[in-house]
This record gives sequence, structure tokens and C-alpha cells, in this order.
Amino acid sequence: MKRTHLPLNALRVYDAAARHLSFTRAADELAVTPAAVGQQIRALEDHLGTVLFRRTSKGLELTQEGAAGLDALREGFLKFEESVSAMQAGQASDSYTIACPREFYAQWLAPRLAEFGKANPEIKFTFVADENADFTEANLDCAIRLVDGPGDLQGVELDAARRVTVAAPGSPDKWIDWGLPLQQDTPAHITVSNAGQALSSAMAGLGKAILPELLAKDAVEAGKLEVLEGPTTGTRAYWLVAPTPQWRTKKVKALVGFLTGS
Repeated sequence: MKRTHLPLNALRVYDAAARHLSFTRAADELAVTPAAVGQQIRALEDHLGTVLFRRTSKGLELTQEGAAGLDALREGFLKFEESVSAMQAGQASDSYTIACPREFYAQWLAPRLAEFGKANPEIKFTFVADENADFTEANLDCAIRLVDGPGDLQGVELDAARRVTVAAPGSPDKWIDWGLPLQQDTPAHITVSNAGQALSSAMAGLGKAILPELLAKDAVEAGKLEVLEGPTTGTRAYWLVAPTPQWRTKKVKALVGFLTGS
């Protein structure tokens, strides 16, 4: 069944005017001018084809038609408020669904979420390995992507777009290629599909790879890799991104603040 178009803003004004029986006091409540209230009421009367208020020597009064719909209208507004509260409760819950590259999750994100979880023991996490998953289909709260920027999403750069050439101590002088340009005329001995495989190959001692600095940082600090060159400026960085509605939720703001130290 097709729903009738409801002039919700005008109905909200009508409710306030009916409670106060004053356009002036309704305007104060709604932070608009009395003229704007009068305009909304006239538009609503035109829409409904009936008169809602009359002016008398005692002031503003509701007509019989105007009073007839008030109880149902106010019940409807209460339902709206309950609906909004339910949606906000879901957004404010302590359950996160995050899309993230596997290698970045293992090397960087998981240890930090462990710290986040210690401070918030009620939190639950669900992880999606495809960082490019559709936010709606996967019901994501946020995603971490190795990209040039956030595009049409809201986002924050987790670290500057820097890259380093790394290898495990004692590794052969062989290049591991995963898509970043190598030194000119330098052939790759190992070709892999993504940064995670390149990182694993380098840590296993198969050769050297050019990797995002943030991805290699913990392995370098642990002595599993050593920096041969860099850091140098690149184009792609790890970004934490989300559509605007998710980005504005308290839980995503809390996670962003923790991961960025802001």
C-alpha cells in the first residue's frame, strides 16, 4: 500500500502550537520566528483542507477538527522517538564489524584492538577479510584500506603514506614483487598477490620487499625485519574509513580516537 506523504515538519509545528496555544511560545520552543510558525500552520491547513486554529478574544483556540487528530499525532511522535532511540542504541552498542586486510590485521590492528579490549572488556568484534566489502551488504561499521585517500567516505589516515625496503637478516638479494614499482630494470625473483604475502615472504627470508612503513613497523621493531632503504614518500596509505552515518556514531569515534591517539 502506498504511504501518504506526511508533512512532518508542519505537524511538529502544529503539535507545539496546540500545546502552547500560542504561535509565539511555539516559535520559542522550536527556535524559529512566530511568522514561520504561522506559515507552517497555514500550509498544513491547505494540505489537510481544514482549519486547525481560530483566534478569539481569549487567544488562540483549536477547532474541533484540529483537536480531533492530536492524540494520534502525539502517539505517533512517541513512536518516532522510540524508533530513533532504538536505532541510536544499536549504533552505540559495543559490537564492531570491521573490514581489514588480513596482513594488516595480524601485524598492526590485532595487537592494538587487544589493548582497546582491555579497557572495554564488553566489546565484541567481527572481522571481514575483504577490505573492499560493501558497507551495507556486510553491515560494516568501518573498514581499513590501503588507498590514496578516503574517496567519498569519511576517513582518517592511520599513518603517512611512507614505504620502506625491508628484508629479514641474512636474506638473499632478491626482490619480492607485489605491485609496487621496483628499482628500474630490476627483475623480481618472487611475485606475490598482495602486501601481506610480500611481508610474509620477507619475514621468511625469501628476499627484500618494498612495503608500507606502517605494515612493516612492528616486525622491524621486533628484529624480524631490517630496513634497507627509506622511508620514502609513497601514494597509498592505510586509511580507516566509513560512510558518514557510521563515522558519526559514538563507537566508531571511540575506535578512531584510540587508534589515532586523538
